[in-house]
Amino acid sequence: MRVIAKSAIKKFWEQPAYRDAQGPLESWYEEAIKANWSSPQDIKDQYRNASICSNNRVVFNIGGNKYRLVVEMQYRAGIAWIKFVGTHAQYDLINVETVNDY
Repeated sequence: MRVIAKSAIKKFWEQPAYRDAQGPLESWYEEAIKANWSSPQDIKDQYRNASICSNNRVVFNIGGNKYRLVVEMQYRAGIAWIKFVGTHAQYDLINVETVNDY
């Protein structure tokens, strides 16, 4: 998959309060760029705890569910577009279907 944009997750983990997110987010990124997800089921097969939402959004639990990553999937184009990364509490304040922080 082509992940747009790594800079979004890097910007997040560079914040002092979220430095512990770097390892888990880098691991997710490395797995995502090697993946060939052509359907929501492909993601569920790899990430059982991922939540498939409407508007082609997928929520990944990062760092033992301490963080959440919202990605818009464009399966045909092979693109995973990062829309949000934040703590579980920050995630509770957004609308997964419309968030577009990056």
